[in-house]
Amino acid sequence: MADAGPTLPTRVTNNSLKRKAIIEEEEEALDQPRKLPAVGATRPNRPLQPSRTAVNLNTSRGAGGAAVPKPLTKPKAPTLTRSTRGTSAPPTSSKPLQKPTGPSRVVAGRVASGSGSTRTTGRSSDDKRFQDLQSQLTSIEEARAADAARLASDMESERNKVAELQANHLALSRELAAAKSLELNQRRELVHFSDEIESLKKKHSMEVMDLEMDIKKRDRELREVNEDLRICRADLERERETVSSLKNTIAHQSTAHLSLTTQNHALEAQSAALQSQIDVYSRTVSDLTLKLETAQKEVEDLKKEAMESELVRRKLHNMVQELKGNIRVFCRVRPVLPSDLTTYAGSLTSSSSSASSADGGSVDFEKAKEELQANLSYPDQRDHKEIVVSSSSSSATGQERKEIYNFTFDRVFEPDSTQSEVFEEISQLAQSCIDGYNVCIFAYGQTGSGKSFTMEGGPSETSAGMIPRAVEQVFRVAEHMKSKGWEYKMEGQFLEIYNETVNDLLGKGEFDKKKHEIKHDPKTGATRVTDVEVVPLSSPSQVRSLLAIAQSRRSVAATLMNERSSRSHSVFTLRISGVNVGIDGCAGTGERCEGSLNLVDLAGSERLNVSFANGADKERVKETQSINKSLSALGDVIAALGEKGEKGGDKHIPYRNSKLTYLLQNSLSGNSKTLMVLNLSPLAAHLQESLTSLRFATKVNNTTIGTAKKQTRVS
Repeated sequence: MADAGPTLPTRVTNNSLKRKAIIEEEEEALDQPRKLPAVGATRPNRPLQPSRTAVNLNTSRGAGGAAVPKPLTKPKAPTLTRSTRGTSAPPTSSKPLQKPTGPSRVVAGRVASGSGSTRTTGRSSDDKRFQDLQSQLTSIEEARAADAARLASDMESERNKVAELQANHLALSRELAAAKSLELNQRRELVHFSDEIESLKKKHSMEVMDLEMDIKKRDRELREVNEDLRICRADLERERETVSSLKNTIAHQSTAHLSLTTQNHALEAQSAALQSQIDVYSRTVSDLTLKLETAQKEVEDLKKEAMESELVRRKLHNMVQELKGNIRVFCRVRPVLPSDLTTYAGSLTSSSSSASSADGGSVDFEKAKEELQANLSYPDQRDHKEIVVSSSSSSATGQERKEIYNFTFDRVFEPDSTQSEVFEEISQLAQSCIDGYNVCIFAYGQTGSGKSFTMEGGPSETSAGMIPRAVEQVFRVAEHMKSKGWEYKMEGQFLEIYNETVNDLLGKGEFDKKKHEIKHDPKTGATRVTDVEVVPLSSPSQVRSLLAIAQSRRSVAATLMNERSSRSHSVFTLRISGVNVGIDGCAGTGERCEGSLNLVDLAGSERLNVSFANGADKERVKETQSINKSLSALGDVIAALGEKGEKGGDKHIPYRNSKLTYLLQNSLSGNSKTLMVLNLSPLAAHLQESLTSLRFATKVNNTTIGTAKKQTRVS
């Protein structure tokens, strides 16, 4: 009903406007004069047609009651004799006929010029013929006069009928105009009445709406009054219950008052006893307060002692790391993988290959693994520091020649070693990074030897690599150091060195669009790369997502050694800055330390003729040449550091020979702790590459780069 009000006036207005437009059109049609057919005397011989507008008075009713006009009288054709021609008769004249002249005279002359005997006979025949002609002409003229009179009377009657029809038409037109004017007046009155009816309907709808609003208002007021009445009744009932309960309570209180009076006397006696006990407790509290003050002094002394012991622990930890060597080498041999069987199936013997293809059992895999595996042994089962490589070859004379190579490193991990066992040996370097030292851990080895698995690992917790484990260790140690007054802030970056070009693996733009420059600060010993994305780190899980992003952007390609080989060096840098702010009101020393942890996954270090035997892919050949150049520069830097550590002096270190060594300048110098994880392939097909890597790792292991210096700053 709320919407009916504004709709009705609109409909009324539209209907009235339509009616007024129709009436105005009808008035204009009535005002224009009706055109009548012209009646003239130009064509009197054409029979008149009945009028379409006027109705003849002399009409007959048809079968359906409709008026049927009578046909008009048609003029009759005159009756002519055979001697008359079908031409229009001359007008009737009352003058007597004259004698013909012209031809008749000629005939008469001709007759008169004849003989005297024939003149009289010819004249009498001519007179008779002339009289016959004259009589015929007279009858024709009389017939024409009768026809003309009859035609005139018919014309007169037709004119009378036309006049009568015009009069009837005029009368009917007047009656029609009067009827239309009457109808127009009635329509005007009808429009007026309909407007009044619509206005009354509108007024009625408005009154209905007002009444409905009043009804709703009354209903709402009624509901409110009923709700108030219900609340009042509930309050009244509750008050009645309260009054009854109060009466019961008063009755109980009157009886309880007597018992309370007796209890009051007893409590007064107890109060006296308690007062004596309070005096005893106050003396005890004073004694305990004195003991608490003494304990707080002892706690403050212990906190100071703990902070001092933390400094001692750092020194001892650094001493232990220095005793182990500031540059250490671990060797890890990966196990034989099922993919190796597919790659080197051609080198298997026929018995192993046929048995493997027959049922594919584990026994066949073990046989194929023994056949593909190189002769590697680990004689040092206590300290796990030695690896022995045995090889046999035929000499030019056909004699078999056996060669045995013995290599010793800081730790050798056999193929069944887990990721946690490898990280256990290098977890102490994470503590050194927290203490303010530069730490560099890089994986070295040929393509397919397991470098990326060692550094980045797999998706599960047990297969996690050194990078996520080291970050988790750093966060865990930083959380533990909060209890000793230290606060740390961490941030990370992930770079790639591809064809001597630095790429940002965490950047949002495309590679090679920005030119990244490496800059070293000689005062703080910090290394910065321009225009790279440095991400603040708040949790170890954030590092896992960064590793996934970097892995998807890293440059990889297929080689003869590995289907998906890393063709670039990746460097993950974790920067740590800490300050000693103290604990629980105990002022800190204000000491600041800044360390960095560089975790490097180097590209494959195989020879060009092994990686790309045919040399068809020029792009891959260029990559391999660039990789071997940077790895050679890394060996030159380590060799130069070893000579400087042995001989001393100002030995030039060729850090600028490659982007890799220049980026790791502060992590490879004497102010850092460096660990190289050598990854080896267990396959006999890779024995020569493994020996080359073992010799390079031995050179690194025999290098002494000096004593690492702590990066501290006192505020």
